[in-house]
Amino acid sequence: MKKLWQEFVADMNSWRHGWFVYIERHLLHLGVRIEARKDVVVDILIARRGSYQWPFLHLSLVILIIVGAASAPIVANAYPGNTNQLDTYTPPSAVLASLDLSQSVQTDFSDKPRDHVYIYAVKEGETLSTIAQSFGISVDTLKWANDLKSDSLSVGKELQIPPVTGIVHKVREGETIYSIAKKYRAEAQNIVNWPFNDFADQETFALNVGQTLIVPDGIMPEAAPAVAPRMTFFATGTPASGKLLWPTSGIITQYPTGYHMAFDIADSSAPGIAAANSGTVVLVEYLKWGYGQHVMIDHGNGLVTLYGHMQAIYVKPGDRVARGQIIGKMGSTGRSTGTHLHFETRINGTPVNPAQYFK
Repeated sequence: MKKLWQEFVADMNSWRHGWFVYIERHLLHLGVRIEARKDVVVDILIARRGSYQWPFLHLSLVILIIVGAASAPIVANAYPGNTNQLDTYTPPSAVLASLDLSQSVQTDFSDKPRDHVYIYAVKEGETLSTIAQSFGISVDTLKWANDLKSDSLSVGKELQIPPVTGIVHKVREGETIYSIAKKYRAEAQNIVNWPFNDFADQETFALNVGQTLIVPDGIMPEAAPAVAPRMTFFATGTPASGKLLWPTSGIITQYPTGYHMAFDIADSSAPGIAAANSGTVVLVEYLKWGYGQHVMIDHGNGLVTLYGHMQAIYVKPGDRVARGQIIGKMGSTGRSTGTHLHFETRINGTPVNPAQYFK
């Protein structure tokens, strides 16, 4: 009897071990497959930039509701609580009601870029100037979006508030981002950089007739000539009094903004690109969308620089590079309309204004 029991225990242990090995092997295989396909999904999301945010948010909300509804009975049973505690419980609404509402309340608008034209009703005492300042756009942008000929406003009048300074344009047949950019004296690349502009073709930037297109920093054709934007020419590796070297030569076609925290530096001669400081190459990608062919260099203390849209790359992951070393050649790969460099700085993975490193 004892021997039979020992054989049974041994068989159970073998059976348990076999299942353990089987499940472990399949989980490992599943993990490898997910890891292999993860980058593809991320690349697609980057290519589309802000296009999928609303479906993603809606799907996430539905999943949270389903999980909450399914887990509510379990949580209620696990933590039944005590109804007597309700006598001493102070609901959040009671705390809120105790606030002194006689004090002035100021509305703070989010720094995050708005993704659409916002309808706003004029309040008493407001002017075009105060409304424009509240939403971080120019007065001319408000006038152009609402076809206003004067500065006078009536209380309750509804205004269309563009998401950024510039033009809100409805695409007509035969128009391209290049013809629209020329019409409004803007850069085609700036239209592409606006993350909520969508295109019929992500590689050619083809447009759909009737779609709304945001033209950042665009100017109405009949408007008075605007002051030319600051455009600076630097030689490759020009030293700065700050921490980094200027990475290439060319004209700055876009400065860092809330939705594009980077310098765009254009030069049709496609010059070399220099490492802004010594460090280790941590990423080299050859993509057809997003940043295109790009390199990321870790400089230590959480600082990483990114060099996008290159046509040639001369380094590989793990390489140690020196300050000013040429790591590639300017190009127009990925989400790009012309030869330029997208230069970005990140601290602990978060894009920050690179201008601070050249002061």
